[in-house]
This record gives sequence, C-alpha cells and structure tokens, in this order.
Amino acid sequence: MPHPYAGIMSLSHAILTALNEKSASGFALAQRFDRSIGYFWPASHQQIYRELAKLERDSLIHQIDAVEPPRGGRRTYEVSGAGRAELRKWLQTTEDPKLEKDSLMLRLRASASLGGDLRNEVKRHRDLHSALLEEYRRVEQNDFDENGLHFAAARQYLVLQWGLRLEQARVDWADSVLKQLDHEAD
Repeated sequence: MPHPYAGIMSLSHAILTALNEKSASGFALAQRFDRSIGYFWPASHQQIYRELAKLERDSLIHQIDAVEPPRGGRRTYEVSGAGRAELRKWLQTTEDPKLEKDSLMLRLRASASLGGDLRNEVKRHRDLHSALLEEYRRVEQNDFDENGLHFAAARQYLVLQWGLRLEQARVDWADSVLKQLDHEAD
C-alpha cells in the first residue's frame, strides 16, 4: 500500500518543512504559518493542529519533551528520522503545477457576454495585491541581505522572490485591465 503522503503536496509536507527548519509548538508553528509559509500554503490554526496529530500518529514527528505537558500546555515537536525521509522522498517526486481558481477571471469572462462594470472589483483586487506586494517588500528589506545569505536563507529568499514577482505581475495586470475598462467606458 502506498504511503499516505507520497507524491502529493499537502499540509503535511508544509508542516514537516517548517519543523525541519526549527522545532516548534503547535502555537508557534501556526504563528510561523501566519508570517511566512501561509503566504503560499495557507492553513488555519485548527488544520495545523489536526495535521500535527496525524503526523505524530504516523511517527513523522515527535514531542521533544517526553513528559506530557499539563492540560493546555504547549507540546514542542520536531521532525523524526522517518519525517525527514518522507520529506526527502517527496522532494524527489514530480508534480504538475496547479491551476489557480480565480473568481475575478471568471467574472471578466462572464462580463464578455453580459456586459457590466467591473472597475471597482478590479481596483479592489489591485489594492489587495499592492498591499501584499508592499508586505513582501518589507519582509525582503528586514529579513534578507542578498550578499550574505547562507544556503537555507538563499532558498527561502527564492520563495520570497516568487511572491514579489507574482504580486507585481498581478498589480501590473490590474493596471492594464483598469486602463482598458476606462477606455471602453469612454
């Protein structure tokens, strides 16, 4: 029977990656997701805690402190040898890019046959992507110095560069759409 994590990107792999970088409690892990991994692999805190339980059950992670914390206390997890083996195996698999569902694209398509003014919605999306772009730029400025990055930070910076370029492309695209929609309205 194939391993339940084999060959597919899942929240499990995102958590294993994060814990392989640094051991953490579920709470600290959820906060790290909110500040970094969640930008490209979002998960609710509840999803993270459920996945931690599965990973522990499957022996891919374990608690650092074998003593059970008091009720409500934080457990600190780290990746086990089996968890690192799973990550290595997953790194060697191939996976096709996933197409993104985007309701704005569908609305634009529908407006081709129905008409309608989508300028406000496109502008709203543009503003959201612009704000995220600025947030990524702050992360870049505060956390990365291109000239002195060690291996792990250099790889993390590559992920940030993807986000920067993607958000810049979305802002640029929205600007061109707004220009065309303004032209059509004249």
